[in-house]
Amino acid sequence: MESGLSRRLRKRSDMDITASILSEARGGARKTRIMYRCNLSHKQLQAYLKLLSGMGLLASRSDLFQTTAKGHKFVEAYCTLKALMTEVSSFSTR
Repeated sequence: MESGLSRRLRKRSDMDITASILSEARGGARKTRIMYRCNLSHKQLQAYLKLLSGMGLLASRSDLFQTTAKGHKFVEAYCTLKALMTEVSSFSTR
């Protein structure tokens, strides 16, 4: 049986979901595509789209959502941080 800690570690954080949405919307994407590819409910999607648009990370034109320059910077920083964390976790397991 898995411990509660390991289950919690596998859940996605808000930053993980944000990076997923922004990555999916890089070339422009409709709500349905983002919802299915990022594995979100419609209610979750609505909340994230509103939040990310308000933060200037995501822009919408008609029915397409596209990652802004600020959003691209977020994704780059997120990937860098994830890579650093992976290095640290592999180092600590040795």
